[in-house]
Amino acid sequence: TGSPTPGELGPSIIAGHVDWDGAPGIFYKLKDMSDGDTITVTRQDGSRTVFVATDVQRYPKSNFPTDTVYGDIDHAGLRLITCGGAYDAGASSYDDNVIAFATLSQTLLP
Repeated sequence: TGSPTPGELGPSIIAGHVDWDGAPGIFYKLKDMSDGDTITVTRQDGSRTVFVATDVQRYPKSNFPTDTVYGDIDHAGLRLITCGGAYDAGASSYDDNVIAFATLSQTLLP
């Protein structure tokens, strides 16, 4: 909540687990995404927005690029966020975040 709907002007944010309860999460393979890969998001109205990945990076959680992820942009963008790097069992958390950046390619009507 709080970000534009995928396909609207600005950075739409979708965060998902890398794993959950010992099983791979929805973004388990996000770290393997490459520039040029496509991402399709089905919106509530049944339309689908297709994005093209432009960059995938891993950042230490202590150095999360807040302005780059959430800042204003002049196009419809998408940011997919999950955990990555080493798992710190003591903190029950990963050390890093994996972030995929993408731009809108097309919108497909239902």
